[in-house]
Amino acid sequence: MDFWIVQSLNGIAFGMLLFLLAAGLSLVFGLMRIVNLTHGSFYLLGAYIGFTVIGRTGSFLLAVVVVPLGIAALGLVMHRFLLRRFQGAELSQVLLTFGALFIFADVSLWYWGGYSHVLSKPAFLAGSLTIGTIVFPAYRIFVIVTGVIIALLFWLILERTTLGSMIRAGVDDEEMVRGLGINTPRLFTAVFALGAFLAALSGIIGGPLVGAYPGADFEVLLLALVVVIIGGLGSIGGAFVGSLLVGLIDTFGRALVPELAMFTIFAPMAIILALRPRGLFGRIR
Repeated sequence: MDFWIVQSLNGIAFGMLLFLLAAGLSLVFGLMRIVNLTHGSFYLLGAYIGFTVIGRTGSFLLAVVVVPLGIAALGLVMHRFLLRRFQGAELSQVLLTFGALFIFADVSLWYWGGYSHVLSKPAFLAGSLTIGTIVFPAYRIFVIVTGVIIALLFWLILERTTLGSMIRAGVDDEEMVRGLGINTPRLFTAVFALGAFLAALSGIIGGPLVGAYPGADFEVLLLALVVVIIGGLGSIGGAFVGSLLVGLIDTFGRALVPELAMFTIFAPMAIILALRPRGLFGRIR
């Protein structure tokens, strides 16, 4: 029984890490219709830069605050001066962001080398919690709590605030929103920067669990796309549910049938797409 409980908690923790990554992609890809293949690069850069900041200052909190803001600024510049020129041109977006992905990957390889780096956990989260016969790392509990809090904040912002209404209205009918005096290009640039912020944050929080290494950008981008496709484009609730499903399926798949680990992730995605082409909570218009 302990095995199932521990593996379920591991799956939920991994799912919350995926949600931090996929939430930004769901906003950018699902709501704004921007195919951003550099999302995985933002994750990897966040993890690498976080590793450097923690190594030089010894402060995990400083890395969590400063590094995502820096990557958000990078995303802002990228959208403002590059992607905004190709709004609605999906092929151009794919080529541009795919090229940027390779540039970021080569720069990371040049500066940090080809080694795997594991970020240090904060001292107060380095221990474990014991409940009966179950022992579970405190840091994974922190990841779960962080993911749930951010999910609630996103839902409140998008569904219960004026800003969320402007974002959703701008996606539905940008010309009408512009006619109301709202600067939609600036709004979409801010949303893109928020997506980069979340990707970098997931890189730092996930660094102590999975580390930072060459190729991680491709791997996490693939997982994030699976989550968004399962949950449905443009749905934060869908991203949350999809992240939990992928996290649990991946964890139990690796524990029970490790030789079929990739199959256990992509088979459910194929089944869901066959039954619900828009995903579980899709908002395709």
